[in-house]
Amino acid sequence: MVVDEDTASRQDIRPLRIGLLNLMPKKIQTENQFARLIGATPLQIELSLIRMSEHQTKNTAAEHMEEFYQTFQDVKDKKFDGLIITGAPIEHLEFEDVTYWDELVEIMNWTQTHVHSTFGVCWGAMAMLHHFHRVPKHILPAKLFGAYRHYNKNPSSPYLRGFSDDCVIPVSRWTEVRREEVNTTNLPILLDSDVTGPCLIEDPTYRALYILNHLEYDSGTLGEEYARDLAQNQIDGADIALPFNYFPDDDPKSTPPNRWRSHAHLLYGNWINQIYQSTPYNMDEIGG
Repeated sequence: MVVDEDTASRQDIRPLRIGLLNLMPKKIQTENQFARLIGATPLQIELSLIRMSEHQTKNTAAEHMEEFYQTFQDVKDKKFDGLIITGAPIEHLEFEDVTYWDELVEIMNWTQTHVHSTFGVCWGAMAMLHHFHRVPKHILPAKLFGAYRHYNKNPSSPYLRGFSDDCVIPVSRWTEVRREEVNTTNLPILLDSDVTGPCLIEDPTYRALYILNHLEYDSGTLGEEYARDLAQNQIDGADIALPFNYFPDDDPKSTPPNRWRSHAHLLYGNWINQIYQSTPYNMDEIGG
């Protein structure tokens, strides 16, 4: 990688301001997963935890939310080098039926004037694809659940610097976006799977990345979700399948190996690196 003279000359060092719009119910687990990845580079990161203004979480202590989180309304006048919009367990709902959809639309539009680069994750990615490109999500007949092999479709992408030709990525969702519908937008698909479909999509026009799956997951996250689904099964009688290619010998008592950690650090490290190389030193110029 060669940095041209103009880029090098303006790389004055300041902390990068990254926002995490956390829509997941287990706030602390999710914030730790993302903080571990974006904080692993040598660059200084100033992380802001953000929540929806009206929606109240039921799964995280109010004291934690009060001490560590700001509402979007609190931060909307600030500029950010990067913003992560997480997934949310509301895939069964139409986007417009989500209680905080109107505010999320405001946030997605706000990124174009106040955020240099946005990273949508799982449902957050689907929401951005729907809002900016009218790409629909489709309900699946069964949950896509497990550790699936994905293929590097664009090795020259700076976001895939250091990636293998294929890699294993955790998947946990009831919906999908279809390759043929993404292709109509001409958005580059960077990581793809024969089984689970597009995984990582670049959106140069809106300065965004969309990942449909969960490289940020800890080693045991899929196992925790499996245990949760089994407990729910006792209530509603739904059939619960083992996560694919996750437990050794499909034995839930075995400790699952982590086969995605290195690629998770590569992807988020590459994203932070791209932000550092291209964001304005003067934060007032972000979005201009």
